[in-house]
Amino acid sequence: MELLNLIFRLGVLFAIYSFLWFFFELGLSLFRAGRPKTIVENYLITSVKYLFLVNVTFLFCLDLNDAVDLAKSLPTIIILVVYFIGKFQTRQRMANVFSQMENRFGNETFNTKTELALIAIAITVFISLFFFPQYAENNIALWFKNSIEDLETTVLIGFVFKVVGFFFLVSMIMKMLNAINYIISGKPLVDIQTSFRGSSKKKDDDFDDYEEIKN
Repeated sequence: MELLNLIFRLGVLFAIYSFLWFFFELGLSLFRAGRPKTIVENYLITSVKYLFLVNVTFLFCLDLNDAVDLAKSLPTIIILVVYFIGKFQTRQRMANVFSQMENRFGNETFNTKTELALIAIAITVFISLFFFPQYAENNIALWFKNSIEDLETTVLIGFVFKVVGFFFLVSMIMKMLNAINYIISGKPLVDIQTSFRGSSKKKDDDFDDYEEIKN
């Protein structure tokens, strides 16, 4: 039960953090006056986003005496890894869609090695904070933490983010069930991506048949 509560709380934290970060990126977009981000700018912003996310998440793992709560910390590392991998897969799928549509923007802003490197660095920083916790309590991270706590306790907005946290909990449970089923049977319990590809392939085959009849 404690694990489920932890996953739920982290889901709320991630959702509110993304909400706050949206306004930061909106400000940068206004500053650029509509100019598209370069790949360097894109990954620089993403790296800062990930680093402060793990920083705020580490603060969440501290108890009332500002000591590290190992009961929270160890599962949090796993949840962070799963969360980052999910973000990576989402960005990868979007890049593939843009690539199939021959959209250059999708190809220029996604690099698999860089994405994985950012995830590895973020997790390394999170673990490093256990040895150097004094660096976690910086002004920016504390502002994010306090803002997240304030929004979470707000009646209407807090309820919306709690709903997001619930769906995050369900998503994590499905991913864990998929992993367990994969270990046992060698295939995931639910594979939406495979089903989507199968459906797309079928539609492509139907189109090819139409072309043959037309010719």
